Amino acid sequence: MDASVRPGAVNNAGVVRGEPIAPREIRVLDGGTIHAHGHTYRLVDFDAPETDRARCEAERVLGQRASHRLRQLVNAGGLDLHQIRCSCPEGTHGTQACNYGRRCATLKAHGRDAGMILIGEGLARPYHWGATRCPARRSWWQ
Repeated sequence: MDASVRPGAVNNAGVVRGEPIAPREIRVLDGGTIHAHGHTYRLVDFDAPETDRARCEAERVLGQRASHRLRQLVNAGGLDLHQIRCSCPEGTHGTQACNYGRRCATLKAHGRDAGMILIGEGLARPYHWGATRCPARRSWWQ
């Protein structure tokens, strides 16, 4: 990483250098969404079950477990928040049409990606998108 890029600043590749963040600065909204520094972030590369918009009771329960586990990871500290450029079409960034107005980021806990931890524990699944769009959301029980 370019040493001249300060934590939280965007470099020429559109990547934001990781910024250490204290647990008290993060509010977990669900298993894949956090609020920090006045912004809401969609954590990328994984899909956690929904809680408020769950399609069934089993998804809601699994979503609550994922949310609880993410809170545990946050509360344990050792966090780095990396804002990244999202793959939504140009002109939609920051709108409801782009991740419901959320920014995109990764969150590492003690050097491990929080999403990969949730996937490894069966609380989330991989979710990768293309250059300008997200894949269709799948049911949790297919």
